Amino acid sequence: MKQVVKIWVLVVAMVMGGALPPQVIGDGDITMQWCAQAKNKHKKNKKSKKKDKVKKDKKQATAHKKSKKADKKHQAATASPLASLPAIGHASPATAMPQQGSNALLAVTIPKGVANQVLNYQAIRVNFNPSLRIPNCVAYELTATMVAMADAPDHEVRKNYNYAKDSSVKSCPDNWEYRDSGYSRGHMAPAMDMRWDKTAMKQCFYMTNMCPQNTKLNNDHWRVLEEKVHRWAKRDKRILIFTGPIMGKSPKMIGKDKANIAVPDAFFKVLYAPEQGRSIAFIYENRPSPGGISKYAVTVAEVERRTGLTFSSAIPKRQCKIEDWQ
Repeated sequence: MKQVVKIWVLVVAMVMGGALPPQVIGDGDITMQWCAQAKNKHKKNKKSKKKDKVKKDKKQATAHKKSKKADKKHQAATASPLASLPAIGHASPATAMPQQGSNALLAVTIPKGVANQVLNYQAIRVNFNPSLRIPNCVAYELTATMVAMADAPDHEVRKNYNYAKDSSVKSCPDNWEYRDSGYSRGHMAPAMDMRWDKTAMKQCFYMTNMCPQNTKLNNDHWRVLEEKVHRWAKRDKRILIFTGPIMGKSPKMIGKDKANIAVPDAFFKVLYAPEQGRSIAFIYENRPSPGGISKYAVTVAEVERRTGLTFSSAIPKRQCKIEDWQ
């Protein structure tokens, strides 16, 4: 009896709600049939709503993922290239630092008739002379972040790296070819600037980055200049550095058969601080060179005159104010 009452209450409620037509009231069989149909319809509606909710949730989740992905891309595009510099002791991808190969300010025009092979390493761009078997010029950008990492307690240690031949460069000298020559393997891009990364350190020890250099000059006054440049990069946020040999008409030769690696007469270092719009250059003869660095300061134009190289027109060519750098 209670069940019948419940059914009639349900039927009345359905009629009032429009779920059953009024004419079925009074016919028990038809009423029960309509009641069953109504229940099934209710279940289907419930399932349909559930499916719609699942679809909606999936759609929202997909949209959220896309939005998150877009945000990450935007952050990567707008972030400073220095923000993604690698941890000390880990080789970094080329995109993790200032791009030496695509930096127009690092481009150097080599005189016609001078052999030149451009080598874009991770941290330095080497203009290598396969005939003289030394670089024409080595260029790179040194930033304050790189200097901080290079000076950190856990920086890469020089003694863990050895001079090596770059096997991909046909004319690259072997390490042993400098032995008993009376000259040091002089880094053009110094190891102290590359200590922030394993790959940068390894590549700066390639013989493509070396010139025969007077040992006393290499260990003393040239090193003093390199240390100052290292500190200036930290102070000025970033510096573009160009280093290389100045060749005489008939250079002395060393190496295999004592006749295939040219010895420079002198060395140059060109500096440009883009943020400050400042430039200066230095020339040291390839021999002991005592005295302060101001004694060796020259204009960029003077380096161009003595080497035949042409640096970017964005670099001031006539500045030579050492007081602006000290």
